[in-house]
Amino acid sequence: MPRLLVALAALTVTACSAPAPATPLVTPPAAVVQLPAVPVPGRDPHSFARPDEVRVDAVELDLTVDFEAHVLRGSATLALTRAAADAPLVLDTRDLAIERVEVHLPDRTDWVATTHALAGSHPILGQALTVDLPAGADRVRVHYRTSPASTGLQWLAPEQTSDRAGEFLYSQSQAIHARSWVPCQDSPGIRVTVAARISAPAPYRAVMAAEELSNETGPNGHVVRTFKLDQPIPAYLLALAVGRLESVQLGPRTAVWAEPGVLPRARSEFADLEAMLTAAEAAVGPYRWGRYEVLVLPAAFPFGGMENPRVTFVTPTILAGDRSLVSLIAHELAHAWSGNLVTNATWRDFWLNEGFTVYIERRILEALYGRERAEVEAVLGREHLELELADMSDRPGDQILHLDLSGRDPDDAVTDVAYEKGALFLRRLEQAYGRDAFDPFVRAWFDRHAFTGQTTEAFRAFLSAELDAPLLPGQTAPDLDRWIEAPGLPDDAPRPQAESLTVAADAARSFAAGRKIDARAFSPLQWIHFLRALPLTDGPRPAAAILAELDAAYRFTATGNAELLSEWLILAARHGYRPADARIREFLTGVGRRKYVLPIYDALLATPEGAALAREIFAVARPGYHAITRGSLDALLGAP
Repeated sequence: MPRLLVALAALTVTACSAPAPATPLVTPPAAVVQLPAVPVPGRDPHSFARPDEVRVDAVELDLTVDFEAHVLRGSATLALTRAAADAPLVLDTRDLAIERVEVHLPDRTDWVATTHALAGSHPILGQALTVDLPAGADRVRVHYRTSPASTGLQWLAPEQTSDRAGEFLYSQSQAIHARSWVPCQDSPGIRVTVAARISAPAPYRAVMAAEELSNETGPNGHVVRTFKLDQPIPAYLLALAVGRLESVQLGPRTAVWAEPGVLPRARSEFADLEAMLTAAEAAVGPYRWGRYEVLVLPAAFPFGGMENPRVTFVTPTILAGDRSLVSLIAHELAHAWSGNLVTNATWRDFWLNEGFTVYIERRILEALYGRERAEVEAVLGREHLELELADMSDRPGDQILHLDLSGRDPDDAVTDVAYEKGALFLRRLEQAYGRDAFDPFVRAWFDRHAFTGQTTEAFRAFLSAELDAPLLPGQTAPDLDRWIEAPGLPDDAPRPQAESLTVAADAARSFAAGRKIDARAFSPLQWIHFLRALPLTDGPRPAAAILAELDAAYRFTATGNAELLSEWLILAARHGYRPADARIREFLTGVGRRKYVLPIYDALLATPEGAALAREIFAVARPGYHAITRGSLDALLGAP
């Protein structure tokens, strides 16, 4: 999953071109809460499950999509391993209406009703569902329906989609939102195989993070599709999308899904998908998920991408027309190894997912597009990390890779510390020992821990045992405690260098000083660096005047590259460049990617005029944002 701004972390956003009716939350989330005490050391503090007593090994879903009511209805059948004969099954749920629960006994062909209980509601964790298990029961079937308030499902009206031709549903289960649409043991350390039967009204097409087996016409004009995933996954990788979707093959193992009007652009943008897959395999070993496909969601999607196995979900904002933003695809593909194959055992170990993924992402970019392109991404990544660390100056605990999440929402771990500091740590190991030694170590990490959840402590032990090569000349061994358990960046943190960005930064300083520059050949990534390097201070040339001159020369307000546009709108908002206000309004009501939306709102608050505009836009856009973001932005801007 892509990273966020730390100042506004732990949020999920969607936005739309026309607002949908607001739905009150059943269990309003909070950014930081005191979680219940963990009864057994080693259990995931963000799950009610007791896998050491009864563990779920397989999930079989039978769900019907109801676009009118904005709910899923049906059942989840759970196969169990019972280590304690007299222990109940404990599941995680949030905002689910449990209708009845049954168990399967080996000596009977029918299902037998059993008793169950829902505990009190916790604002983050939801409700524990405890199911009584008779002797010998090996499967449980929970009949239930979701709520329109489910934080793991987003229901979009036709005007919120790209083609505006029909409704759309997609799931977003990370970090602990799977429990809001599937009763499950919602911990990254617990893996299950998946089977599903999804009934959706024609002409809508259901797509899952699984292999499609069959489809048939069902009752009431529905089409029923069956899916399976034999490779076990944690609950946060459960994924479903339903919409007017079509696909096109890109290579022997690759394809892209999108609404029909978006498909030609997506096909062109992702033409290198098969080559990316081959490059990733060369770096970290065989791809173990069969196919790799990308599904382009409507602009409401809150993330850049989500690494659901077999089918990555992505935002349409990466369709820049020049493949300048495909590093996001390389990132989500890299998750097929770091995260999907070898998973953080708890969210405290999140850097094991994301640090490895950023490191592999840049190896893929280097293999396909050259060292300079990979270094450009690395420079921009470290640059953003340093900004976040500065924002965290009063929170040193949040600057630690092995983040302590006691009493906190696991989404608090989603910062550039996990992503960029984690990647810099791995790059430092590569720097110290050389690729000839480090590459086999990385492959061994994935090969020997495939389909398991791993802790930071396990990684340290594996590192000490397996990376025993001599240091390269002039190198010293990285201090593991300093890197993993201490705040900030160690003094030996690698500092990537990209000549093209040095040129851009020099041009930014020259332009601010009133000198002519020649930037006609700048790439979008160079322009992003240019804008970040632009000195806009209280000097002889007012910031708004510099921005006006830039806009007149290079038409940033009209750019179609969302990454560049967001950087530009942040500057425009922060420095009161009023000619960009209409574009800010259009962007904040038409795009839901939180990486873009949240910092623009924050920047608008820097001036009285901007703050008034932010509240005016938010009053219109608020009903279309995801419930978690509504609550967080209510706190930032003031509830309407």
